[in-house]
Amino acid sequence: MEFLYEYGLFFAKALTLVVAIVVIIVAATASAMKQKGRKGELEITDLSEQFEETEQDVIHHLLTKEQLKEKEKADKKLAKEKAKAEKNQTEEDAKPRLFVLDFNGSIDAKEVSSLREEISALLTVATDKDEVFVRLESGGGMVHGYGLASSQLDRIRQHNIPLTVSVDKVAASGGYMMACVANKIISAPFAIVGSIGVLAQIPNFNKVLKKHDIEFEQLTAGEFKRTLTMFGENTEAGREKFVEELEETHELFKTFVSEHRPSLDIAKVATGEHWFGLKAKELGLVDTIQTSDDYLMIASKTHQVVSLKYATKKGLAEKLGKAASLSVENVISKLWQNNRIFPS
Repeated sequence: MEFLYEYGLFFAKALTLVVAIVVIIVAATASAMKQKGRKGELEITDLSEQFEETEQDVIHHLLTKEQLKEKEKADKKLAKEKAKAEKNQTEEDAKPRLFVLDFNGSIDAKEVSSLREEISALLTVATDKDEVFVRLESGGGMVHGYGLASSQLDRIRQHNIPLTVSVDKVAASGGYMMACVANKIISAPFAIVGSIGVLAQIPNFNKVLKKHDIEFEQLTAGEFKRTLTMFGENTEAGREKFVEELEETHELFKTFVSEHRPSLDIAKVATGEHWFGLKAKELGLVDTIQTSDDYLMIASKTHQVVSLKYATKKGLAEKLGKAASLSVENVISKLWQNNRIFPS
């Protein structure tokens, strides 16, 4: 009887939890429908200010009380002089700006939707005295997605604004297609760079279907509407056409890289291989061995460094979903701990 009582109590609590989750999901779905199509917003962060605050914090911890007093006096005097100079400053005297963008690419390069908004925003204010710095991380993906992402970066070049791409971890295949658009590419010593090649792979289950007497029909209009298929019987003609299309894509890729980095020995680097940053520099795939952190810290001395990020606000549905997920994990854990009915 005690076993049944404990089991019933556990079941009642679990049922209550399930009902609560269903209510949350229904409310979240309704909210999502209302928020469908909402726009994001541009987040602007002054990185120069952050660098300066960090520097001041470190200095304050290292100085003695007497040294700190002297520094505070000097800082006040410097602040007055700076304010006076800024008051009389013309637009031509102002510090050039360094706009920082981040692109962490997925296989389908869906992040290009945010990138295009960020680039459109900076092009409204940037001049040829400014610079755009892209922290790029991507192992590549779909050709059309990364082709569009590369075209977005090319908009910066078309406006004669210097473009620098930084590779701290990886910019391979489609990632390198984006990177090569830049005036300058910097890379960490062990970042993965290159992979100028094209890959396609597809499983075929035709033999399995035949073994189980399952027929598969595929109707097309046009000899090469489909070349290789997952379920039908592939032909040599279809296979040859598929390889031909891969070669055509590879030639386009090589031409694109050669146009943006004409000094490259394209035959040597377009083998589909990738290299670490140090070797990539020897081959001419990158220009400088340096991390993005070093570049930005140095640039902050001469430029106003500003980060731009286009982000879609998280709707109620997403917030409730995340909260519900955490709540479920916590509640189930507590239920199991407090109402354990089986021996451990």
